[in-house]
Amino acid sequence: MQPIRAEGRGPFLAICGVAFLAYFSYTLARHPVLPLFAKSLGAAPEMIGLIAGISTVTGVFVKLPAGALSDIFGRRRLLLLGLAFFASVPFAYSLVSSPEQLLAVRFFHGFATAIFGPVATATIASLSGGQRGEKIGWYSLADNSGRTFGPFMGGALLFLTANNYHLIYLIAGVLGAAALLAGTRLSMEDGAKGGSTEAVVEPWKKFTAGIREVTSSRDVVITSAMEAGQYLAVGALFTFLPLYAVSVGLNTGQIGAIFLAQGIVTMLARPYTGKFSDRSGRKRLIIGGMIVGAITLAIIPLTSSFYVLMFLGALFGLAVAIVTPSTMALVADLCRAERMGAAMGVFGTIWDIGEASGPILAGVLIAWTASYFKSFLLISLLVLASALVFAVTVEEPG
Repeated sequence: MQPIRAEGRGPFLAICGVAFLAYFSYTLARHPVLPLFAKSLGAAPEMIGLIAGISTVTGVFVKLPAGALSDIFGRRRLLLLGLAFFASVPFAYSLVSSPEQLLAVRFFHGFATAIFGPVATATIASLSGGQRGEKIGWYSLADNSGRTFGPFMGGALLFLTANNYHLIYLIAGVLGAAALLAGTRLSMEDGAKGGSTEAVVEPWKKFTAGIREVTSSRDVVITSAMEAGQYLAVGALFTFLPLYAVSVGLNTGQIGAIFLAQGIVTMLARPYTGKFSDRSGRKRLIIGGMIVGAITLAIIPLTSSFYVLMFLGALFGLAVAIVTPSTMALVADLCRAERMGAAMGVFGTIWDIGEASGPILAGVLIAWTASYFKSFLLISLLVLASALVFAVTVEEPG
């Protein structure tokens, strides 16, 4: 088997293909399958939220060191380690018989994206040369394609197999194994020096210096926290929309279609909203997207119509597409070029804190209020509050 060389389009396209398979596998195991599976095991709303959020908690602690270790020991080793989690953990779901066991499996599944995500992005950046922005955009399209079709396929399989969760997780494992197999063909020279003392100490010094500098920037931290506010809503909606939809009489196939509408709009709109922010400024676009997303989240529990929920899902997807590329670009605008990796690491970690907190907070609120509407409304108010803090404190550069 001939490894792929680091020149030309081959490795770029190969990594895009690996990312598509990996995230297809991961999201097939996640939404809408996971909350319904957790409920079938007898999990209360608080436990469902914790189960949904625990894998992102893993990312809070793992993403930054994973990226730094790939600078020291090489991208390929870390990519394959992440892919090993994609390929192995899904098969463990078939052994689960209690919410507590499901929580443990989700924790370990979180290592997959926590390791693979930042390392794959760094790999694309190192292979792209003068086309870095364009290549990262196309990589995001491949990544988001997997994230989009995974939930749709999950909903369709639940409907067609009468909620055969074990079969779905078996398919997720096969897709993860395919991603690992494709990943073994990757070969790249990325500047890692091996394991010498110099190779470890110098990157570690740069890593810690970068983190200190970036976290001392108020605007970077507040912008990242605002993005965490948005993903508080994303985490809550993606976890509890399937349960709400079932409670108002929708079937799992329809739930999958709602997720598909949301994902397609997000996937297709992101390149254009990012480009628009380059021309017209980022701050107003971000604030507008946050407001649209918050209002949409609050409205969703007021309807039981499949078609209205599909429209609202697509509108929420547009709000995410408006905010996230502009926020990432703003963080890049706010930091020095040599600290870009540290800035994105801080941004991603704070983002994960928000996404992990969303399902947990929503689960507690739903158990406390016994109302999807009140719970989603309270989270919407938190999103609007984060947008307000961002609006009055962060100044857009030049």
